[in-house]
Amino acid sequence: MTMTTTTGQRLRREPPEWGIQPVPAGLRQLGRWDVGALWFNLGVSLLVLVAGALLVPGLGLREALAATVLGALLGNLLLALAGYIGGRTGLPGMVLLRASMGLRGSYAPTFLNILQNIGWGAFELIIIATAAHQITERTLGWSSYPAWVVVFGVICTVMAIGGPLVVVRQWIRRYAVWLVLMSTLYLTWYVLAHFDLAALWRKPGDGSLSFWLGVDLVVAMPISWIPLAADYTRFAGRPRDAFWGTGVGYLLAHVWFYALGVLFLLTLQARDLIQAVLALPVGGLALLILLVDETDEAFANIYSTSVSLQNLAPRARQRRLAIGVGAVCTALAASIPLAQYESFLFLIGAFFVPLFGVLAADFFVVHRQRYDAADLAADRPRGVVKGVNWRAVVVWLVGFVLYQWIAPTGIPGWTGTLRGLFAAVGLPFPLSGAMPWLGASIPSFLTAFVLYSIVGRAGRPAPSS
Repeated sequence: MTMTTTTGQRLRREPPEWGIQPVPAGLRQLGRWDVGALWFNLGVSLLVLVAGALLVPGLGLREALAATVLGALLGNLLLALAGYIGGRTGLPGMVLLRASMGLRGSYAPTFLNILQNIGWGAFELIIIATAAHQITERTLGWSSYPAWVVVFGVICTVMAIGGPLVVVRQWIRRYAVWLVLMSTLYLTWYVLAHFDLAALWRKPGDGSLSFWLGVDLVVAMPISWIPLAADYTRFAGRPRDAFWGTGVGYLLAHVWFYALGVLFLLTLQARDLIQAVLALPVGGLALLILLVDETDEAFANIYSTSVSLQNLAPRARQRRLAIGVGAVCTALAASIPLAQYESFLFLIGAFFVPLFGVLAADFFVVHRQRYDAADLAADRPRGVVKGVNWRAVVVWLVGFVLYQWIAPTGIPGWTGTLRGLFAAVGLPFPLSGAMPWLGASIPSFLTAFVLYSIVGRAGRPAPSS
């Protein structure tokens, strides 16, 4: 009996659990279509629809669509590269950081990734439960928001226990992608058939948003998935399938839903897009389909949190971690207003743009795509620094500071706190938003990539014995 037959039978019998070890060849079963379907579905989101609406009325329709296409091409190229690294090594995202950051150096970004995944998982449950609550209240006259949070929290947790192979093969490929296509095509047809887009095309924006900051808003969405990309593409059969499936799959949904968000806001003149879609003929059914598909995003956040936790505790059972993370996300969504936490999540996200610049430089330039995957996943890897690679940390922080200097993000009090810290050591404060009109993601990524390509090759630290 071949390895492929054995693992295929195991997949049908129970969801495989490989922790942080490289995925065996027999379980790298996702082809280009599978990876593309997964990332297309992750890109089909009510959150993406709302994010697209942020481009207008600051930009006109013509400028908003141009910013969408350009930002999507840039952001999805980076996302595809992250997917390629996962497909090449078979390792999850946070374990890959051991090569550049050092074993203990990978713990800080792992902690940040856990925080942001739990936060976004709770946000996704809030979006899902809110939409379900509005649909049932509109159609039945009664609903319970906390009940919907619990229902979808359980569903997403069960999906996380199943893992990417089960979710992609048993749900997304068979059902979800086709249902999503039908609902999205209907919403697109309705906008194109019922509104004068030619007049909107000629109308300029009000100038409250610059073109390049609009591009940065578009880039931010695929960038937010970069820390998670390898967690799924490690199951791809070939690295090129991971690259093209990730890049093209998310690109199509990304452009489509940002454009829909722009068109809905300009044509329906509604800030509450959920209510606007509900008001359309058959809009409730289309929204219901998108609502069910939204579970993919919450599943991804819960699953990746459990995998990231295993970078800190490799011997922990992934399924038990998924259950615990799902319970935490559900409790947050049901009981805590997260409006303040949203700003904190954007602040954390700003850390991951230059961090991927360091990882990409280390993988493609310093190591020339040759990572010892088994050694990286070991409890005591021999080929990496056991402590912290401070060169990588410094480059990472330089990229983060540049990001904040161009376009500060964060929570109230963040800027004032850092201003005081800089003053205490006699340094000028750089985080002033010197160029808010310029997108911060690409300059931050390129700076980290170039700097670590230089210092990583010139002063590569010797691994611990």
